[in-house]
Amino acid sequence: MKIGANYLGNNQCEFTVWAPTLNQVAVQIAHPDKRLLPMQKTAAGYWQTTAADIPPGTLYTYQLEAKGDRPDPASKYQPQGVHGPSQVIDESAFTWKDTDWQGVPLPEMVIYELHAGTFTQAGTFEAIIPQLKQLKELGINAIEIMPVAQFPGERNWGYDGVYPYAVQNSYGGPEGFKKLIDACHQQGFSVILDVVFNHLGPEGNYLREFGPYFTSKYGSIWGDPLNFDDAYSDEVRNYFIENALYWFRDYHIDALRLDAIQAIFEVGARPFLQQLADETAELSQQLGRQLYLIAESDLNDVRVLRPKELGGFGLDAQWCDDFHHALHALLTGENDRYYQDFGKCEHLEKAFRESFVYSGQYAPHRKRKHGSCAQEQPAHQFVVFSQTHDQIGNRILGDRLSQIVDFEALKLAAGTVLISPYIPFLFMGEEYGESAPFFYFVSHSDENLIEAIRKDKQQEFKIFEGRGEFQDPQSPDTFQKCKLNWEKQTEGKHKILWEWHQHLIQLRRTVPALKKLDKNSLEVSSIESEKILFLRRWTDDSQIFCILNFNKKQVTFNAALPQGNWQKILDSAEPKWMGAGSTLPEKITSEPELTVKPQSFAVYEV
Repeated sequence: MKIGANYLGNNQCEFTVWAPTLNQVAVQIAHPDKRLLPMQKTAAGYWQTTAADIPPGTLYTYQLEAKGDRPDPASKYQPQGVHGPSQVIDESAFTWKDTDWQGVPLPEMVIYELHAGTFTQAGTFEAIIPQLKQLKELGINAIEIMPVAQFPGERNWGYDGVYPYAVQNSYGGPEGFKKLIDACHQQGFSVILDVVFNHLGPEGNYLREFGPYFTSKYGSIWGDPLNFDDAYSDEVRNYFIENALYWFRDYHIDALRLDAIQAIFEVGARPFLQQLADETAELSQQLGRQLYLIAESDLNDVRVLRPKELGGFGLDAQWCDDFHHALHALLTGENDRYYQDFGKCEHLEKAFRESFVYSGQYAPHRKRKHGSCAQEQPAHQFVVFSQTHDQIGNRILGDRLSQIVDFEALKLAAGTVLISPYIPFLFMGEEYGESAPFFYFVSHSDENLIEAIRKDKQQEFKIFEGRGEFQDPQSPDTFQKCKLNWEKQTEGKHKILWEWHQHLIQLRRTVPALKKLDKNSLEVSSIESEKILFLRRWTDDSQIFCILNFNKKQVTFNAALPQGNWQKILDSAEPKWMGAGSTLPEKITSEPELTVKPQSFAVYEV
């Protein structure tokens, strides 16, 4: 069932809203004229009417039980914010230029996450377009955009959205978003949109007044969970499945990143995510191009990725947090929060080999056994990274790796991610060592809510006591501090780091052993006492051997290289990369004693 205001052309519009328990619903036209349009109740609790003299740009609300006006839960645009009227838009008015676009295959993606409000000084969709050229030169081919569903005010991470179908007005609305997506496709970028199907934000959330969108059956840190399995849940599912199809169909989105699916609570024979995967596959077939669903989940549950025939949800890929945690703990030595479960080379070894580090064993931080084995799942089903919006923003200083570790460690981090057999992911600015923080920020209008968020964040950050000053999420200054400093990428070490990332991505695309994403064509080992790790990958006649030294000291070891004439193709310690000078030979033909520089990364090819 299509919901919302569907413009039919010739100034005709069909309005559909779900309100199964109400006795009277009408469309209140607010502009350009004022009139009330009665609606008729249909099966499954939908109210509908088709009206004339409704041009695109018409502002409207729904009148419930002959009193009060509320925006459309499936509003396509909220030009006056979350409390204002909804606007009718003509989806066919935009002229797309990407008619031949087929998208980037998932295994070939190099993903770049950005926040539309802080990526540029202007903070709009259209301001992103001029930067695409540099990202293309870097080697990026997939842009992941943090949530754009309408949220309160002008600044927010996006996870407080309350109108899942409406593109944020302060970023440029539907028109600006379509221009960005079209430009991305013309330049060879797939577009991944971050969507939130596990909760809706508090301010401007009027869904309860329309129907049973929520359930009290389960507890949640974000309020009552959405109703995916209780009475009336069929139409709540429809609301979110139609939303996913809307982004794919009307905005030409290539993939959706599903936020925190562990917070989608339900008990039923057909999980919501499985249904979503089925509907997406059907639309993909209709459109003639591959559409993808990428999950964020901290459950380490292979059912997320397994096909429906094997009892899984059938999603295409998921973020691999364990890879990040293992890498971060080795680089920084941090052992608070979930990092206490990591910190050894053996953890990163297992992440390379199996994806999930915790595959059923006891996790000290969780104080229970955690996860399932993902060894049989294909490598292209996992997205790996050294930084994300969460891993930076959920720190009191919002500090990136560039503020925590030194330059050599930044090169090592990039090498670890980009040499892996998984889909690599960068967070905006990471490629040149951006120093600007990425704090948590909001711009609510409810003072009680603002104060509650302040207290909640202060409580969350108590673990960082003594490490820095708390930043007020509501302050415009907090937001402004997060803007990227693009001029840095042409200066000194920032420029070298950018070129390092570019070179690694190029190797990944041109060396067959790196290009093929396969966990079965991989060997990994380590010397725990020396914090040094070895990785070999191969395919057909191509073979590479990597040395990753996480030790802050120079390490000498006896190399156990496979047979062959190994030629060095990359070494972070070389002066070219502003290193102190390499101690590794250009060629290795036997198994000599080798010495590697602190926190260095080297690749040999045979």
